[in-house]
Amino acid sequence: MSRKEKNLWILGGIGIVVYALFPVAWIVSLSLKAPADIANQQFLPTKLSWTNYELILTGSASDLFLPALRNSFGICLIATAISCVLAMFAAYAIARLDFPGKKVILSTALGVAIFPVISIVTPLFNLWRQIGLYDTWPGLIIPYLSLTLPISIWTLSAFFREIPWEMEQAAQVDGATSWQAFRKVIVPLAAPGVFTTAIIAFFIAWNDFVYGISLTSTEASRPVPAALGLFSGASQFEAPNGPIAAAAVIVTIPVVVLVLLFQRRIVAGLTNGAVKG
Repeated sequence: MSRKEKNLWILGGIGIVVYALFPVAWIVSLSLKAPADIANQQFLPTKLSWTNYELILTGSASDLFLPALRNSFGICLIATAISCVLAMFAAYAIARLDFPGKKVILSTALGVAIFPVISIVTPLFNLWRQIGLYDTWPGLIIPYLSLTLPISIWTLSAFFREIPWEMEQAAQVDGATSWQAFRKVIVPLAAPGVFTTAIIAFFIAWNDFVYGISLTSTEASRPVPAALGLFSGASQFEAPNGPIAAAAVIVTIPVVVLVLLFQRRIVAGLTNGAVKG
């Protein structure tokens, strides 16, 4: 490319980055504004203030935010782990075995993934109330599996297809059982895909709002997105913009940390699949 074309690409990339990160920067700036400075239309706060963070971590809003943060971590991690384990077995069967209805299973998984959540919340709410799962961790983990499991099966099945069948056969020739070949050969080779799938599944569960607000009523199992919708200001005439912004920043930190820690595995999984060649 010519120098002019390179400069245009650089300017375009900078524009995209600024466009994507400006809302995040605005939320961070809003979280650092004092309550009296919230109405300030300037981008930067006139004076840095940690009042909003103190409010949600040690103040009056901590009783709402901290239990919700604990619930989100626990529920999302359990749902992600279960989803990845089940998806590995399902994806392996779809990629390796030839049986009737294999395409129907993948199509059904895709249909479940795109099915509108709001349409099943009401019957699920009534069912959970009757069987005692309302406002419990299992009452959220099970619906979260319906969100994370389909995309996990689709993603992992693509990775398992790229693993050479001969490697598993060679392990079995050397005396390994089918389970040993799967555990010691297939799973390690599919590690980039498993990490990618786990991160995607965790993000989907972490960002859910509909199930969280509909299937919980107390801090016993209410996740962070639902708790943010219940924040209130000091009076009915004051919007809790500052505390919500501070909570949003704290909730975003685990996502950023996960991406930074597993960046190489995520990139390898999204670009090359399980193995190269």
